[in-house]
Amino acid sequence: MQKFVYVLTDPLGIHARPAGLLVKKAAEYRSKVLVRKDEKTADASKLFSLMSLAAKCGHEIEFIIEGEDEVAAAKALEEFVTFNF
Repeated sequence: MQKFVYVLTDPLGIHARPAGLLVKKAAEYRSKVLVRKDEKTADASKLFSLMSLAAKCGHEIEFIIEGEDEVAAAKALEEFVTFNF
């Protein structure tokens, strides 16, 4: 299992555009990708699940990646959110 934490910098937080891009990026890997904010956890393969986190600018979100390509997925996703969130 791989984990990393990211603090949202986009003034709008996780809205439709970046959430949609994240769903596409997570789909590139076989590993299960979860995103946690506080006590809520969302499946990164589901747009509405991500949007339900209601994550705003300044909120801390944790990515949890588990599966056969988890190391590569974690590295790629961490880079992805740095430039898209």
